[in-house]
Amino acid sequence: MTAPGSIRNELLLFALLITLLFAGGVIRFTEWLSQGPSQLELIREQGELVILTLQPVVQYAFEEPDLIEYDLAREFASFLGIPVRFDQRGSVDEIVAALEAGEAHLAAAGFTRTPRWEGRFDFSPPFYEVHKQVVCRRGGTRAMSHEDLLGTSLLLSSHTSYKFLLGELRKSHVPTPRWTIEPFSSEEVHLRRIWEQEADCTIAQSHVVAMNRRFFPELTVEFTLPLAFDRVWLLPRGSGDLVEALSAWHGEMVLSSRLQAIIARHYAPVENFDYVDTRRFLHSIEERLPRFRAMFERAGEAYGIDWRLLAAQAYQESHWNPAARSPTGVRGIMMLTLRTASDLGISSRLNAAQSIDGGARYVASLRSRLPESIREPDRTWIAMAAYNVGMGHVYDARTLAGELGYDPDTWAGLRDVLPKLSHPQYYENLSFGRARGSEPVIYVERIRNYYSILVRHLNEMELLLENTATEP
Repeated sequence: MTAPGSIRNELLLFALLITLLFAGGVIRFTEWLSQGPSQLELIREQGELVILTLQPVVQYAFEEPDLIEYDLAREFASFLGIPVRFDQRGSVDEIVAALEAGEAHLAAAGFTRTPRWEGRFDFSPPFYEVHKQVVCRRGGTRAMSHEDLLGTSLLLSSHTSYKFLLGELRKSHVPTPRWTIEPFSSEEVHLRRIWEQEADCTIAQSHVVAMNRRFFPELTVEFTLPLAFDRVWLLPRGSGDLVEALSAWHGEMVLSSRLQAIIARHYAPVENFDYVDTRRFLHSIEERLPRFRAMFERAGEAYGIDWRLLAAQAYQESHWNPAARSPTGVRGIMMLTLRTASDLGISSRLNAAQSIDGGARYVASLRSRLPESIREPDRTWIAMAAYNVGMGHVYDARTLAGELGYDPDTWAGLRDVLPKLSHPQYYENLSFGRARGSEPVIYVERIRNYYSILVRHLNEMELLLENTATEP
């Protein structure tokens, strides 16, 4: 039998424990109330995800810039179920100032995780690795190492990590090249200035160099700096639950291979830089395109296709040669088969105007035959693949993509699947049989490359004409 005093002591102890637990709960509840809504809750209340990014250099055919930052941002916003709004700024320094001032929820503008940003911002998970490359101009400085840059002039951005390395070397009395810091200029601007011979060399991220060598083919990569950097987004300090949401989304993107597909879609067209082909294309823009430009413009307007994209496709088909022919019997500037030309009512495939109009009409027809689930710009790229290999094989590729776990509604998914149509283990069970599936992949990627070069070049020419017209 338990003594009454013992029971009383136990009850007192129990009451004390309850009081302490309740008090602790009240304290924690009070702390929770004082914290206010989280970053993610505030975003949901505001009804939009605001992302700082750089203004695109030129505008392409589709409503929003076809840039990797935009694609990734749209994917993340979709994951959250919140609309996204892009706040475009003219330079990285402007973006950093705006983010620190609380004008956006994150910044997606080609940032890499470097000591400069540590302690100032939170980071997203890394999307991919980039390297810094020393870039000079053909016929100018040749360098295999840092020592070879002595005596040269370097043009650098204020946010490049190489600037800090040079500063440390100078403090240690190690010889360094001369360098100029331009705080409000982008790497793209610096690459152009090197091409225009306003400085000897610059330092730029490898993917930026790859994209811009198409526009400035005389640029040369002299050497790559040894360190790799993670490509990330920046967030204001204390963005805890937003960082957690990014981590969850990033994990899903990696597991589904969607992240790799987006990276491939944007960088695959520039993987193999061809100096001779690029120079030939730029020369043809000046010498051949003016003769056919009005024809492309009329056809583009008639069928809702960017005329510059039609011109890029025609260059891939025939190098803008209206009398072109192939051993398989296709002819003309758009290289139409006799049957396709007949179906389109074309009386002469060698008539450039008829061929361009027919080719544009055929692209529009192919695009209309694709399921509504395929959105732009994938819809156009897949239609152009069908122009090359036939819509039946594209349907087969979509079927196979679904079976193999690829997304049949994206060009990135079909880009990986189409080459499999030449292998018996795949094509024997498909409706339209064997196809040389690598050819439409190469075809579309070259068109995309020519299109980017053409848009950039025409934009530069227009700006030059405007500046010339305003000169006194």
